Amino acid sequence: MSHPPAVDTLDLDETGWLLDGDSGVPVPGHRLHAHFAEHLAPPSWATDIFVYVHGWQTPPASAVRAAARLLTLAQGSFAAAPERYPALTAQGYDPWCVVVRWPSSSRVTPAGYRRIRDRAHAMGARDGRGHAAHILGRFLGYLDSERADPTAPPVLANRDGQYLHLIGHSFGCRFLCEAVQWAAEARLDDTLGWSESIQPTNHPFTADSMLLFQMAARRDAFLSLFPHVLPSEAHGGAPLRGPVVATYSRHDRATGFWHLRAEQQPGIGHSGVGPAPAPLFSTRLLSPYERYPISSLDHRFVNVDASDVYVRGRRLNPAGAHSDHVRSESAHLLLTLADYSR
Repeated sequence: MSHPPAVDTLDLDETGWLLDGDSGVPVPGHRLHAHFAEHLAPPSWATDIFVYVHGWQTPPASAVRAAARLLTLAQGSFAAAPERYPALTAQGYDPWCVVVRWPSSSRVTPAGYRRIRDRAHAMGARDGRGHAAHILGRFLGYLDSERADPTAPPVLANRDGQYLHLIGHSFGCRFLCEAVQWAAEARLDDTLGWSESIQPTNHPFTADSMLLFQMAARRDAFLSLFPHVLPSEAHGGAPLRGPVVATYSRHDRATGFWHLRAEQQPGIGHSGVGPAPAPLFSTRLLSPYERYPISSLDHRFVNVDASDVYVRGRRLNPAGAHSDHVRSESAHLLLTLADYSR
C-alpha cells in the first residue's frame, strides 16, 4: 500500500442537489444512478470506502486536502504499527474516499455561523425544499448495490469485500445523519460485523461506522433532529451497523460560545452528545500508540473527549479548535473503527 489515498468528489448546490463536477450543471433526477456509475464507481482494489462531508468555512479544494491528509495519516499509522490493527493486517486495507462538497463559506462571525447553520438545515430538510438527504442516501444506496449476495461472508461488503464508513465534520455531520434517516423505513437483508446490541434492521444500504468530528448541532440532536437513528415502533432505525462516534473539545468556540448564543445550548462539538435515545459511553481520544479496547467503542453512541488534542486554531480565528481534527490521533480512531468493523 504505497500509493497515496485516492479521493474523488461529489458536489451539491445550495439546495443539496447533485451537480456535475465538470460542468457545474444539476444532474437530472433520472440520471442519478447513471452519473454515480460513470463518475464514482468504487475501484476494485479498494477495501474501505469512506464518504467524507466537510463543514463550515471549507472551500472545495480545502475539503479534498483535509480528507486526503486524514487518510494519509491513517496510512502512516497503519504502516508504522500494523499489529495495532490486526483485522486490517489480516484482510488488507486500501482506502478510497469520496468527498462531498457543498457551499459552506461565510464570514467568520456569529452571523456567518448562523447563516451556514440555516443553510445546512435547509439543505438537509426532508420537506421538499432540501435534497441533501435524498442525494446522499441515493449515493450510499448506489455504493451498497455493488456488493455481492449479503448472505455470503462475513460482513457487509460489495463484490470486492468493501466496507463503508461515514465521516463528517461540523455541519457536514448533519447531512450524514439526515442521509441515514432517509433510509429508516426501507428494507434489505444484511449481515453484521459489530455486536448484536447495535445492529440495525434491514435497509437499502448500511454503514459500518459513523465518525462525527466536532458536530455542529445541539446536544440533544439525536432526540430533536435525528429521532429515527434507533429503531422504534414507527421506524426501523437508521442503516448503521456500527457505532455513532462523536468527538468534542472544550477549545471549539464555534460549537461552544457561538452555538450557545445561537441555540441556547452548546453544540456536540464542544460538549459531546447529550440526551440520546440510548445509553452513552464516554472515552478520550487516544494517541496512535494506544489501542482502543473494543469495549470502549462497541456502543450505539460514543462520546470521545478530544480536549487534550484539538487545541489549535488559526491565528485570530474566533472559531477556536473547531477544525483541528486532521490529526494522527483522529486517523488512529478512524483506523480502529475500520478494524473493528471486520
